[in-house]
This record gives sequence, structure tokens and C-alpha cells, in this order.
Amino acid sequence: MTAPLPNSVRDWFWSRHSNPKSGWSRVPTGAVIVYAVYQRRWRLLAAALLWTAINPILFAPPDTEDAWMTRAVLAERWWLGEQDNGTMGLDYPNVCNTGGALASALALYAAWRRRPVSAAVATLAMSGLKLWWLREIVQRYDKRGSEQSALA
Repeated sequence: MTAPLPNSVRDWFWSRHSNPKSGWSRVPTGAVIVYAVYQRRWRLLAAALLWTAINPILFAPPDTEDAWMTRAVLAERWWLGEQDNGTMGLDYPNVCNTGGALASALALYAAWRRRPVSAAVATLAMSGLKLWWLREIVQRYDKRGSEQSALA
């Protein structure tokens, strides 16, 4: 069993990942991975996987929390931490992420079998469902902020 990261490291990670450049530049990564599998371009696949791993720490923390993608990352941290939710499940909105994970598996399978239409449709579903899940948790995160302001 691994020890949890110290709060300072966790805070450092999330603050950098909340830069909207980090979030928006990760959005097309799933499609690049599917394309790399379809084309059997293993260097591109390796680069996309490396990008996925290092992207969250490449950017400086954002100056404000105004950008939607910044709030999406902060909402994800809030959803996982303070709300003690997971990202997968049959409850709403996690069913969106669950569907997205299934779509990504289908996209990779279709890419491997070289079925371009199925791969493209599943890739769109994968990305769309992830963004839908983010939209839902951002709305809850923003609502939480307005509720706290009203109580003060």
C-alpha cells in the first residue's frame, strides 16, 4: 500500500493542474491515443501517454479562478476530496464518466480493429461524456460557492 502524498505536494499538483492550459490541452489527448492505435504509430502513442502523465505539472498556477477549465479542475478536486465521491459509478453525474470509460475502451478496440467510424463515434462519446461530467460538477462546485456566500 502506498502512502498518501503530503498535503503540500497535493496542493502543488492541483494548483498547477488547474491552469486552463493544462486542462484544455489534455482534452484532445484521448483522440490522439485512439488515432495512434489506429495508425499503429507507437511513438505517437508513447508521446501521448507521456503527455498525459506530465501535463498536470507543466503549467504555472492560474492567476484567477475565472476560467471554466480552472473551475473544472478545482471542482474535480472538491468532488473527490471534500465530497468524498469517486469518478465512476451508476449514480449521476458519475455515470457520465463510467460511460466515457466504456466509450474509450470501445474506441481503442475499434481503432485496433481499424473500424474508423466506430472509433470516431466512440472517441466523440468519450470526450463528450467527460466534458458533460465536468460541466455537472462545475455547476455543483459553483453553487456551493454561492451558497457559502449567502450564509456569510
